[in-house]
Amino acid sequence: MSIINSVLKIFVGDKSKKDLKTLQPIVDNVKTFESQINALTLDQLRDKTNQFKLQIKEARKPFDDKIESLKAEIETVDIDQKEVLYKEIDSLIDEAYQASEITLQDIMPEAFAVVKETAKRFVNNATLTVTATPFDRELTAKYNFVSLDGDKAIWKNSWDAAGKPITWDMVPYDVQLIGGAVLHGGKIAEMMTGEGKTLVATLPLYLNALTGNGVHVVTVNDYLAKRDSAWMGPLFQFHGLSIDCIDLHEPNSEARRKAYNADITYGTNNEFGFDYLRDNMAHTPEDLVQRPPNYAIVDEVDSVLVDDARTPLIISGATPQGDRHEFNELKPKIDKLVNMQRQLLTGVLAEAKKLLVAGNTKEGGVLLYRAFRGLPKSKALIKFLSQEGIKALLQKTEGHFMQDNNREMPIIDADLYFVIDEKNNSIELTDKGINHLSGDGKEGSFFVLPDISVELGKIDKLDGAPEKKANLKDELYRDFSVKSERIHTLNQLLKAYTLFEKDVEYVLMEGKIKIVDEQTGRIMEGRRYSDGLHQAIEAKENVNIEDATQTFATVTLQNYFRMYRKLSGMTGTAVTEAGEFWEIYKLDVVEIPTNMPLIRKDEEDLIYKTKREKYNAVIEEIAVLVAKGQPVLVGTTSVEISELLSRMLKIRKIEHNVLNAKMHKKEADIVATAGNPGVVTIATNMAGRGTDIKLSDAVKAAGGLAIVGTERHDSRRVDRQLRGRAGRQGDPGSSQFYVSLEDNLMRLFGSEKIAKMMDRLGLEDGEVIQHSMITKSIERAQRKVEENNFGIRKRLLEYDDIMNAQREVVYKRRRHALYGDRLQVDIINMIYDTCEVITEDNKNINDFPNFEFELIRHFSITSPITEEEFRSKTVPEIAEILYQNVSKHYKEKIERNAVLAYPVIKDVYLNQGDKYERIVVPFTDGIKTIQVVTNLKQAYYSKGAELVKDFEKNITLSIIDEAWKDHLRQMDELKQSVQNATYEQKDPLLIYKFEAFELFKNLIDKINKEVVSFLFKGELPNQNPNQVSQARSSKREKVQLSKEEVHNLSEGGEANPTQAPQAVETIVRSERKIGRNEHVTIKNILSGENKSLKYKQAIPLIEKGEWVITDEA
Repeated sequence: MSIINSVLKIFVGDKSKKDLKTLQPIVDNVKTFESQINALTLDQLRDKTNQFKLQIKEARKPFDDKIESLKAEIETVDIDQKEVLYKEIDSLIDEAYQASEITLQDIMPEAFAVVKETAKRFVNNATLTVTATPFDRELTAKYNFVSLDGDKAIWKNSWDAAGKPITWDMVPYDVQLIGGAVLHGGKIAEMMTGEGKTLVATLPLYLNALTGNGVHVVTVNDYLAKRDSAWMGPLFQFHGLSIDCIDLHEPNSEARRKAYNADITYGTNNEFGFDYLRDNMAHTPEDLVQRPPNYAIVDEVDSVLVDDARTPLIISGATPQGDRHEFNELKPKIDKLVNMQRQLLTGVLAEAKKLLVAGNTKEGGVLLYRAFRGLPKSKALIKFLSQEGIKALLQKTEGHFMQDNNREMPIIDADLYFVIDEKNNSIELTDKGINHLSGDGKEGSFFVLPDISVELGKIDKLDGAPEKKANLKDELYRDFSVKSERIHTLNQLLKAYTLFEKDVEYVLMEGKIKIVDEQTGRIMEGRRYSDGLHQAIEAKENVNIEDATQTFATVTLQNYFRMYRKLSGMTGTAVTEAGEFWEIYKLDVVEIPTNMPLIRKDEEDLIYKTKREKYNAVIEEIAVLVAKGQPVLVGTTSVEISELLSRMLKIRKIEHNVLNAKMHKKEADIVATAGNPGVVTIATNMAGRGTDIKLSDAVKAAGGLAIVGTERHDSRRVDRQLRGRAGRQGDPGSSQFYVSLEDNLMRLFGSEKIAKMMDRLGLEDGEVIQHSMITKSIERAQRKVEENNFGIRKRLLEYDDIMNAQREVVYKRRRHALYGDRLQVDIINMIYDTCEVITEDNKNINDFPNFEFELIRHFSITSPITEEEFRSKTVPEIAEILYQNVSKHYKEKIERNAVLAYPVIKDVYLNQGDKYERIVVPFTDGIKTIQVVTNLKQAYYSKGAELVKDFEKNITLSIIDEAWKDHLRQMDELKQSVQNATYEQKDPLLIYKFEAFELFKNLIDKINKEVVSFLFKGELPNQNPNQVSQARSSKREKVQLSKEEVHNLSEGGEANPTQAPQAVETIVRSERKIGRNEHVTIKNILSGENKSLKYKQAIPLIEKGEWVITDEA
């Protein structure tokens, strides 16, 4: 690959050099302003911000003026013209944004020069005295780095940054100016550790905050959000720009709303996403906290947009039968099954060893491969595979049995109870395993899924009445539903027992299972494995099994961040994922050169045969480095390994600190001392993000920080992050990775050539090889894993893209209802769509009586056309006539409602107006009652018109929310059920798209009809003023915030053909789903009359409660 890249560079050129050639003029332009800016007084320097804002305002003025005139015009035009004007306003908003972007590009060099000069003045002066502004006076009440002296404000250059006192000592370098320009351009700036990414971000932050539209800085954890906002804040505040951090304030609070209204807002990725979801569950505009997304800079962009993007954000709540599961019932069976397989394979491996010693490689290889298929993580097996020739024999045997599409694989699997595919994280029960589980008194098919299509065919061929066949089909669907859930539970328990290890993938703390992030080593609070896997692990570890929940709102981070008008990011490791950044986010990666040349020495990997040899070599190396006086950072990939190395160092009496997921609260203290002479720090990958290990002169003289990696991570980015802790700003340092053939990466993806080479060299215990070819082979193995992980994330996104298209439509309608300004247009469109659906459904079957019935049911009007006209006219003609009559009737209806409600409002206002500001007025359609909240004073002075507007808002919001919750449950159900399509050689994603479209179409029809029906029928139950009460602040529904961890291909949407279907673990359809066009028989419960018709025509009759579906012909 490197040869291909070298050839491409000859013909195409080096991308990083081209990027820098384009960006270098920006640095030159900044320098042309430096002498001019340097000559300004402090007040003149601060006034530059106002001048920039004025330039932006002037550029936007033509568009803003036009928008204001259109808004005024909307109030006077007919409702049919409003939609056109709203579209024009949306277009003008986009044009105004483009105009401001052009202006920002023009003023960028001068704005960067202002930031640089401000930083310089803070470095060179302990205090800065300026003319006090109202903003300065406001700051003095909150911060101690600003004080007042008459009409002067005195700014100090020292302040507190999240508990740590700092004195400003940074001025942007030239390469940092380049980084700032890259970020402003909506790209990713890759900068090495110690190059000052936090300072670089101040340049585009200041520039883009001038528009007043809000700028977001997204961090990987709340500590960094709080620290960076406090650290960089005074630089912005000095220029009159407000800054805040959302993680300092409670969700849905006034303080958090104020934080979002600041010019610059810091926060964690999860909180930004959850606030978006919460806002789309709000019931009043006052509950909203976020502004429209404008510009975001994502710190550690690869961690946020790649690693965290695997996991959707979910707000969920209680669901019926959420505590219903079979984990406890099936756990003893799986526990016994796993132990039986372990005992079986212990004997198989022992027999394989005997045969291989005797020279029988054929039979020995078969037994060895059987042991590998049954328990690939067995420590005895892993140790045996490190011996000379054994790994190569296993790979040769595997190749033989995988040829011809696994034709001879049943020979291997016949004696096993289950088979594990470790690479794809999947497990499949064998026939022997199924027979064992079904053999304790239950029928043999207890864990066998019926073939739906075959069984349905058999039923259809049977003689008998239709109702008997229908009963048999219902029984078949119920059997399939129960068994698919049972098999899913079994598979998840098997995974929990065989593929997930405590203190590696998760830790047990405070009686809860907490997932450890494989990229950072940190505990991921609130995150759960998806599809019941987390519940299976809880069952395995004998802790409380959490109830299943129902999704109320969900979004992936990919789709959340793609909503921003402009997005950029910064990290030290983005190039390895450049393809993904471009494909998903259209973000280009630009490598920024270091300010000082990098002199860190990166050694080739040291390869050992066994882990034991490797760890012994690591301990010896640490002892040598400590003796030299060098600090050592030892990188591990799990809590288990970090604790093992800790025990080994204690035996050698070497002082050290341990930093892992169990000790994360001590992170800041441990990192602060990690650069001291002779200090040894054992850290999981959490030491690779947001940490800066600073060295003394004595340490630099001794050789700087030594990085010792105990294992290659699956991702090259994580290894580069670890290496990046050493060699900051020209510091000396070294990095060395130790690898063994027993490591997970080498076992799963290591090249066969490595195993053969180790055998050919005939290495003895403790011997090591080191060569660039081996290092490159390991990197190729890492690329395989990265490609696999990208496939998972892309598949997840493909599913969420479908949800996102639906989410945008529903949330847009909801936002219109919340504000009310565009609700009238939406209601008119709902009326027209409902007219069209009613006309089309009934015209297709020429059912005029049902057409009349639906008009009365939904619009409370009789048919405006005769039966002859209904039969002779086309669907568009009937729909248009209907729309004209219904819309006219609706206008009369809302006017009448206002007239009827006004006497009640008047009575309450005149008699109790001094007590109430907002009131609750009940409206009913004769079946259900909805409480409408309105402003009493506005309702009185508008003569009831304001109440009617609030009536429309409340009805629309209430119906949308209920329908959307139910739709999300159906979509969750659908996403799992479509995985069974692999049995029919079909693409689950394709079926998901078709089915999701139908579900969404039904959702919109349902919302339209229910909203329209209530609006036409809803009115005050009576004219009694006593029914009106004071509006109290609404309590939000108790919900749960979580991020589901998608851990393998099938859970990411790519089902494994050999894997049992991923059934929904909490909500199982116990009855067959009836298609809209399917014929059903319904019975009137009062008269006993039977009627046969299509299900979609039967729905309104069933919903009235007078008809039920029956099995009688």
